[in-house]
Amino acid sequence: MKRLKTAIDAVVEEIAKTDARGTPSQAVPALAGADTGQFGIAVHTCEGETVSGAAADTPFTIQSISKVFSLTLALEAHGDDVWTRVGREPSGDPFNSIVDLERHEGIPRNPFINAGALVVIDMLLGKNAGKASHDSVRAFLEARIGADAIGIDDDVANEEQSSGFVNRALANLAKSFDNLDNEVETVMKAYVEQCALTLSCEGLARAGAYLMSDRADQHSDSVAEARRARRINALMLTCGQYDGSGEFAYRVGLPAKSGVGGGILAIVPNEAAIAVWSPGLDDNGNSLLGTRALELLAEKMDWSVFGSIERR
Repeated sequence: MKRLKTAIDAVVEEIAKTDARGTPSQAVPALAGADTGQFGIAVHTCEGETVSGAAADTPFTIQSISKVFSLTLALEAHGDDVWTRVGREPSGDPFNSIVDLERHEGIPRNPFINAGALVVIDMLLGKNAGKASHDSVRAFLEARIGADAIGIDDDVANEEQSSGFVNRALANLAKSFDNLDNEVETVMKAYVEQCALTLSCEGLARAGAYLMSDRADQHSDSVAEARRARRINALMLTCGQYDGSGEFAYRVGLPAKSGVGGGILAIVPNEAAIAVWSPGLDDNGNSLLGTRALELLAEKMDWSVFGSIERR
């Protein structure tokens, strides 16, 4: 634990010296004026301890990171039937591409682009007999980290609801191909409220802890959960950073999912769940300082799904 604390302190110190800080998301006015100098980091280990640094207790909207939790719920509810309506491949197009959805006749390329998330939420609405998807995600999170750790930014939710024209177009196109069962506005409301949920880095790291371990005992539920975690991690590695997923895998080497609020959830299998946050984004919509921090921490801790350097 001492090594981890030393590494986090060193990362915080180096990030504070970094001049390039990115640009806040311009898609949501409530996010556009964010201070790009803000930065937080937290690591929740497999031993159950949380080590953090900088503004790790500052809440932010999780945005697309919520897609990891809604996908988990959909897989729990529907199993492999999820993949009859959503693909598992990187899109190669922008995360909100209408052309890509039309090209594949209403089947989104993966659950982490916007069209895929909308279809996943549609599945949850059907499963929960009209309950809003964010209620299920929120309950999912509350069971892991407690209700006090979770909030919602109503300003962000209202802005995204009123200005989400591209997402509505995606939902309507999916519906035209019979890949959306509920009304578009019902799906949209659940989607924007899910994205507007707020967590701190400390809360997000603890919330993602269920993805860190694929060690399962012989209990069937445990085996199923471990297998599901592996598969979600695989999708996070290949699709979790929009069009920057390949670059992220090269630099960091860990499964991760980003959000335009500046957060990133990353997983070190069998070791830790990491959350970083800084609202300045790169050209792909991923936190610039957050990505750099993960690269530094992975190097200092010798963490990578592609093997250990120190233990060879």
